[in-house]
Amino acid sequence: MVVILIKDVKGTGKAGEIVKVSDGFARNMLIPKGLATEATGGNVKNLEKQKAQLEEKKAQEHKKAEELAESISGLEVKIVTKAGEGGRLFGSITTMDVADALKEQHKIDVDKRKFVMDTPIKHVGEFEIQIKLFQDVSAKLKVNVAV
Repeated sequence: MVVILIKDVKGTGKAGEIVKVSDGFARNMLIPKGLATEATGGNVKNLEKQKAQLEEKKAQEHKKAEELAESISGLEVKIVTKAGEGGRLFGSITTMDVADALKEQHKIDVDKRKFVMDTPIKHVGEFEIQIKLFQDVSAKLKVNVAV
């Protein structure tokens, strides 16, 4: 039997794929549990339509991410904090602090999980932080930590 997978099924395929499985597996496991539907002409057309809509949505998100990357590149965020001797900070600057400063100073809202920092900033100085906005779109932001 040929079915369209609705969800990922280990050992069978990923969601959206059209696969051939045994009749018993399809009738007793996949279809009753809502993991697959039978691959009829109408269902295949619906799948193609959904894939086209998904591709269009991805293209729009990619374009928005590129525009955001252009607006972020070249910007500098200044964070003022307390530091001890030798420029060592009391505490540290995390991705959340940088995201809040970017929103406050430049009115650009970026989720803190998109910032790529191996370790939090613990010293005074200038740093360059990468922001991964989409799969292949990223921007660099200068962060100036001052006392």
